[in-house]
Amino acid sequence: MSLKISQRTEQMPASAIRKLVPLADAAKAEGVKVYHLNVGAPDIKSPDCAINAVVEKCKTMHHLSYTHSAGFMELRKGLVEKYYKKIGIDIDVNEIIIEVAGSEAFASAMQIACDPGDEIIVVEPYYTNYQTFAYLNGITLKAVPTDIRNGFDVDDISAFEALVTPKTKAVLLSNPCNPSGKLFTKKEMLAIGEFCIKHNLFLISDEVYREFCYTDEPHFSAMNIPGCEQNVILVDSVSKRYNLCGARIGCIISHNKDVMAAAMKFAQSRLCPPVFGQYAAIGALDTPQSYFDEVKEEYIRRRDCAVEMLNEIPGVYAPTPYGAFYTVVELPVDDAEDFARWMLSEFRVDGETTMVTPAASFYKTPGVGRNHVRVAYVLEVPELKKAINILAQGLAAYQNKTV
Repeated sequence: MSLKISQRTEQMPASAIRKLVPLADAAKAEGVKVYHLNVGAPDIKSPDCAINAVVEKCKTMHHLSYTHSAGFMELRKGLVEKYYKKIGIDIDVNEIIIEVAGSEAFASAMQIACDPGDEIIVVEPYYTNYQTFAYLNGITLKAVPTDIRNGFDVDDISAFEALVTPKTKAVLLSNPCNPSGKLFTKKEMLAIGEFCIKHNLFLISDEVYREFCYTDEPHFSAMNIPGCEQNVILVDSVSKRYNLCGARIGCIISHNKDVMAAAMKFAQSRLCPPVFGQYAAIGALDTPQSYFDEVKEEYIRRRDCAVEMLNEIPGVYAPTPYGAFYTVVELPVDDAEDFARWMLSEFRVDGETTMVTPAASFYKTPGVGRNHVRVAYVLEVPELKKAINILAQGLAAYQNKTV
C-alpha cells in the first residue's frame, strides 16, 4: 500500500498566480522568451540604502543567530518613528510585530479573528492567498460582489449586511487591492468601519500597496477610522514599498492588546523573522522621498500604457486602476485559464509569448471571473508594449481557433 498525503493538502487550492509556472518553465526550456504580466514582482531597483545595510552587516557578522520573536527592536522603533508616524498612523512599539512578509501577517490575523467554522467577509475580486489560508484554517470566505464595469466600487454597505451571520467574525480588505487595483475611498472605509463596529467584527486591512495610489485623494488607512481602534488589525509589508519582495519582511499592527498578545504566540512558534531581511528593512527606512516619487511616476506611465493598449484590443475591457500595479481585464473568451495555458504552450510571436494570471480564483461567486485575467504592469514600457502586442495577437489567433 502506497503512502498517501492528507486530504486537506490534496484539496488545498493551488496558487492562481503560480499554477501555470510549469508551462512557462517548459516554454523557456525551449528557448521561448516569456513576458511576465502574471506576477507582482517589480523590476524596479531596490533602494541602495537597503542593500548596503545588508552588505555592511555581513562585513562584521560572525554569527547568524535568532532575533527576538517580535523582530529587531531597531526595526520596530524605526517603523514607528520613521514611517508610520510620518504618514499619520500613530502606534506604539508594543503594537507592532515583525512578520515573515505580509503573508504570515494576514494568515495570523485570520486565525486570531476566527475559529474553525467561522466566516470572514471579503470584497471580490480578492487576493487568492486569502482563500488558501482560509481553507487551511477551516474559515469560510463570504464575498461582497463588485462589477468590473463600475470600477469595483463598493457603493452600498447593504451588500455587507446581507452576508452577516452569527459566525461572521471579520472583514478582510486589500487596499489598494490586489488584484483589481481598486483604491477604497475614505467614504467607503468609514462605512465599512461603522459596519464592523455595529456587528462587533475585526477589520483586517491589508495595506501593502499603500504607496501606490494614483488619485489626488490620499490613501486612507483603516487605522484612522474613528471608533474602530480595537477592531482593526493592520497587515503591511516592505516587499512592494521598497521593492524588497525577497526580504520576506512584513508586520502585524493593532491597538488591541489581546490581538497583539495572540500575534506574539504565533511569532514565538516560528521563532523569528528572517534576519537579513530585517537588516534590509532597517536600511530601507532611510530611503529618500525622491525614490517613492520616481517609482510612482514610473508606475503611472506603465498603468496608462497598459490600460490604453488593452482597451484598443477588440472585445477587451480594462478599467483604470487607482492603486497597486494590477488591473483585472475582461477578455472576449469563455475560459481565460484555457487561453492563458494555450498562450504558454502553443502561441509564439518570433519566439516570444506573454503570461497572464487567470482571475477566476480571485472570485468566490460561482462562474464570475472566468473570462477575466489579472495583468501586472511591472515591466518597463518598451517591454510592456511588446507583451501586450503579443497578447493581442494571441487573442485573435485563439478566437479564430475556437470558432
